[in-house]
Amino acid sequence: MIITLLDGGMGQELIARSGVTTSLWSVQSLLDDPDLVRQIHTDYFNSGAQIATTNTYSILPDRLEYHQLLSQMDKLQRLACTQAVKARDAHGSGLVAGSLGPQGFSYQPDECPPAEQAAEIYHQVCNIQKEYVDVFLAETMSSIDQARGALMAMSTQDKPAWIAFSVLDTDGSKLRSGEPLSDIQSLIEEYSPEAVLINCSAPEPVSVAVAIIKDLAPATGAYANGFTSINAAFNKVGATVDLLEKRTDLGPDAYVQFAKSWAADGATIIGGCCEVGPAHIQALKEHFHKL
Repeated sequence: MIITLLDGGMGQELIARSGVTTSLWSVQSLLDDPDLVRQIHTDYFNSGAQIATTNTYSILPDRLEYHQLLSQMDKLQRLACTQAVKARDAHGSGLVAGSLGPQGFSYQPDECPPAEQAAEIYHQVCNIQKEYVDVFLAETMSSIDQARGALMAMSTQDKPAWIAFSVLDTDGSKLRSGEPLSDIQSLIEEYSPEAVLINCSAPEPVSVAVAIIKDLAPATGAYANGFTSINAAFNKVGATVDLLEKRTDLGPDAYVQFAKSWAADGATIIGGCCEVGPAHIQALKEHFHKL
């Protein structure tokens, strides 16, 4: 089995290197030091990643409007995409995935607009990103309706659509909305994305979830986060990620053990999410690409 390696997390890596934590999260580095974004993409490629995920997760109208930056959405989207493309081109190989983050804030699907309204916003984002990216990747989709909005928009584009769902840290068989993960089947059949993944959940429930999605799409995959849990106060635009505590038991070797179980259940796209960095990707490469 050939494993395609995604990159790791961007936002937490930016904070670790810059020492700056703001409610703008990863967007802050695009304003202050966009070269740092490109350097992290480069480090992931050098560690073995084959795909750079654009730093566009939180470049969405609801987040930017809160910070009075809505007029800069087009500029910020293009800047983030350009940094990923430059890193890929300098590396000489690889793909660029255009990240579409969750509207309404992470892990809060009830705050997301209805699918039809969300699709209109995602469509605007896709129309900007399509000049730069090879695939679209909707991330941390936490309910069926939230995922539908992203799929509706991605399906209008002439590029592959990948979608990643986030599950409860206490129960990998359920989306963060509480809906059974298995209920996504009809949605996947309707829109036929090329890849279905699990992301931004602890690796233990990710292992449960991967077994559920393994036959839903031509490709399946996983990229877990390294948080101890999701703080209840991390629930709205403006919350800062210092509310989220990093695990101390999820070094590169431990992460590879989880990834091995995902691959055994059919995952062919594997990477990392928040708090999973270049060293973890290097370990994944050393395991999977030497098999």
